[in-house]
Formats: sequence, structure tokens, C-alpha cells
Amino acid sequence: MNENEITYQNKDVLSKILAENFKEKSLSVYGIDVPKIKDVLPTNLPAIQANEMQLDNLFLLMDDSVALIDYESDVKWTNKLKYLNYIVRVLQRYKKGELPKQIRMIVIYTADVEQAPDEFSVGCLTLKLEQAFLSKIDSEEVVRQVTAKLERGERLSDEELMKLIILPLTYKGKERKEQAVKEAVALAKRIEDGEEKSFVLSGILVFADKIINAKTAEYIKEVLKMTQVAQLLMEEGRREGREEGRQEGRQSGISDGEQYKLISQVLKKLKKNCGVSEIADMLEEDEDIIQLICDTAQKYAPDYDETKCTELLEQIQLA
Repeated sequence: MNENEITYQNKDVLSKILAENFKEKSLSVYGIDVPKIKDVLPTNLPAIQANEMQLDNLFLLMDDSVALIDYESDVKWTNKLKYLNYIVRVLQRYKKGELPKQIRMIVIYTADVEQAPDEFSVGCLTLKLEQAFLSKIDSEEVVRQVTAKLERGERLSDEELMKLIILPLTYKGKERKEQAVKEAVALAKRIEDGEEKSFVLSGILVFADKIINAKTAEYIKEVLKMTQVAQLLMEEGRREGREEGRQEGRQSGISDGEQYKLISQVLKKLKKNCGVSEIADMLEEDEDIIQLICDTAQKYAPDYDETKCTELLEQIQLA
């Protein structure tokens, strides 16, 4: 294995971060017309022989098909042997249970490749590929849009987050890709939402691990670690601050945990354009309390960012 590549163990750790964030996202932003992602599956497939390559990504899609994804910067017929090996190893995983509804072999080509055959046949066997060419993505426009939204303090859309993850691979040449990795990380560091920041940084590490040098990989891991630690410290500080401010307690009312949960539920309903009375009925809560939350949450419209629950909790007293 190349010393710069992420180890299987680290990749599995990163995959855990990606798993929750990838759910329900679409690969259509890369030019792949398949159902949305239902779950992220482990890529450590059963080995048939020693020193086998590890698959880049393995997803369970909403139609219960399994999508194998590999990234390529050139076109070689020997890659087809690798894909066949992946498919056999996926089938090995399911040999004691029900086979997947369908197996999709998806190849995402970096900007270095603009076209490639989508079928490989040897008579008795035909391999059909679903392909995406990142050369079709306007890299500079992605950077412009993301930079503009971050400067305005706006939240990035799912599509923009997905494009930022793949951004380094939309450039031609190894040196430009490596430079783009640093640019993408710099943009990711400016994302205010800690969970989304971790998602993008983890995605860059996993998606572009073949082109990231060891020094850059360590830097990204350090930024990722600091992001997660900062989140924990911030949350702990908020908890301690709330606790000190409420030492005397409330004789009536609901707990902080219940308040946090209620605010989160209300924000979800607001994103679906539900009214105050409707939300109160659905959650079986007092309409005055729901009105208070809705009024306070107006400054977060129309996205109603659920990560702002703690901030809202500090502003609202639901005793």
C-alpha cells in the first residue's frame, strides 16, 4: 500500500463520520443518475487472494441496490479485472444471506479523463459500468459559489457540500489536484456547522486519499480532530453555564434535555412549513410554548438550522 494512503482502520473510522451525513444525499451532483444513498457500507470486503485493493466507496441505495464506487484518473482495461474482483468479493459477503437486489459498478473519473467505454465483454461475461466524468463540473464556479455563501455566513446546500468534497478531483494533473485539496480544506474550515465541517473534511480524506500526500493528510486529520474537540468543549461549556445559571432549579417546567428535543422537533416541522397550531397538535404541546419557540426561531428561517437548538435553548425559558 502507498504510504500516503489512508489505512483500512482509519478509513473505517472516517466512514463512521460519513455514514450519517451521506444518508439521503444524491450522487446526481457528480453526474450519476441512481437512487439516493440509504447507508454507507464497510469497504473491507472478504479477500480472495493476498494484497488485494480496497474499494473506494460502497453504498446501499434507496432501492436496496448496492453501489460499488471507484475513482480513476486513467483508462486501463486491467481496471475491469479489479472491478470484477470487487463484485465477486461483494457477493462473497452475501453468500450466507439474501443477495442484493442489484449491484452497480460506478466509476467516477477525475478531470484527467473525458470519455471511456462503459462496457467490457469477453463473450461469456459482460460488465456494464455506470460512469461519471468530473471534467464536466465547473471547478472555478463551485469555488466561487461556495466562497460567496461562506462570506455571507450562509449555510451550504447538500449539493454544495458534496461538490466541495469532490472538488480536488475536478482538476487535471497531480500538482493542481494537490493544490485543490488545500483550497478545499481551507474552505471547509470556514464552515460554521461542526458536523458539516467534519463531513466535508472526512469526505476529502476518503475520496481523495490517492492524491493526498502524507503531510496534507495529517494536516486534515488535525483540523478534523480540532473541529470535533471544539464541538465537545463548546457543548460542555454551554452545559456547565446553563447548570450554574439554574442551580436554584425550577419547581415546575421541563428539563433542558426535553427542551432541546422539543426545539429540535419544532424546527423540523417549521422546515416543512407547518403552522403553530398544527405543530402543537402533532407534538401534543401547549400552543403558547410552540408559539414562543416559533417566534424565537424566525431569525433562522427558512433553513431553521437544527444545530442552533442549544443557542435557542439559552434564549428560551419554557418553565
